[in-house]
Amino acid sequence: MTGAGSASSIGAAQAAADGRARGRLAGWINVCVAAVIMLATLPGRTQGLGLITEPMLRDLQLDRVTYAHINLWATLIGAAVCIPIGRLFDRIGLRAVTFMMVAALAAVVWTMSRLAGGALLLFLLVLATRALGQSALSVASITAVGKSFDRTVGMAMGVYSVLMSLLFAAAFTAIGYAVRVSGWRTAWGLVAAGLVLFAAPVVLLLRERRAPPVPEPGEAEGVTSSLSLRAALRAPAFWVFGGATALFGLVSSGLGLFNEAVLGERGFDQPTYVTFLAVTSLIALVSQMACGWLTLRWSMRRLLSLAMGVYAVALLMLPVVTTLRQLWIVAVLLGWSGGMITVIFFAVWRHAFGEKHLGRIQGAAQLLTVLASAIGPLVFARCAALTGSYMPVLVALAPCVVLLGIAAFRVRMPTRTAS
Repeated sequence: MTGAGSASSIGAAQAAADGRARGRLAGWINVCVAAVIMLATLPGRTQGLGLITEPMLRDLQLDRVTYAHINLWATLIGAAVCIPIGRLFDRIGLRAVTFMMVAALAAVVWTMSRLAGGALLLFLLVLATRALGQSALSVASITAVGKSFDRTVGMAMGVYSVLMSLLFAAAFTAIGYAVRVSGWRTAWGLVAAGLVLFAAPVVLLLRERRAPPVPEPGEAEGVTSSLSLRAALRAPAFWVFGGATALFGLVSSGLGLFNEAVLGERGFDQPTYVTFLAVTSLIALVSQMACGWLTLRWSMRRLLSLAMGVYAVALLMLPVVTTLRQLWIVAVLLGWSGGMITVIFFAVWRHAFGEKHLGRIQGAAQLLTVLASAIGPLVFARCAALTGSYMPVLVALAPCVVLLGIAAFRVRMPTRTAS
């Protein structure tokens, strides 16, 4: 009996080990799928729409002011999708809903490529790309990784961030070339085809974990590893991490849109601006991997606090930069802090609030960042119009960044009790 019991225990242990190995493999497959899902958001993002903006406006004979208002309201209204889509992910299933969203986005992009004219119809199509791409599929992508990992979610998000950045770089190059060679309509049609023939089939590889997550070490009996959306919204940590990332999004969207003009104000030319972007992006890739590794050793509170401090220093340095050496220091600081903030935003919700209601919680967090990113360019433009310079807004926002960094260091992470 003892021998039989021992053999049974060994068999059970081996089965458990095999199950964990399969779970890890499925998790890393989900990381790759999630990166592709985020790539599918490209036609609903500012950078993606920016690839076709100029030729599209010429073709449709629209002025920039009209299109700016179309884009602003489409972004703000489209952000409202973030929370209900998270609820659908949690209730119906991530794979099925994401597949339908990718298919719907493909139909919208194809319709947009055939657009004959009309500001109202363009608004509806841009609204659909924003709602499906920037909002819904972004939440799906982050949730796919968050639901696949427990304590190593930070490392997984670091790898995910690097894969996502590389895919976007390749896509921007390819689509930009197609726009130059074949025109925006053909390029946008190719994007729709890519969504149908590449992104949608990849989504079907997504593996959802049905079993309840394993309790973290030290959790008491009866304690769950998940909080509800309502409980998350009552937690100061949600607003500190969400607010910090939203502020980063506000500054980076405004700075990103007017970056060439900001550097021009400091005496740097267009080729220097292009090199500045390249250096910042390269440093951000390294930072994302490093931050993912550091999440295994440092708390996310300390990491976010450090990142916000570095970001504030970069914002305060930019208005006084006069030499190339100083500019490259700013590029390193912006890239490093931006890479860290990105990974932390992706990883903290699973870490702090658990898996069960992750889609809804990340939807609420995504809503904050989309709204802030939509407002950012307006804040920068208004500052330049009133003062003749972009520098005052950088100086004004830097203390806010510091305060949120301090709050991140001091905030208590939520106690995950049964809701």
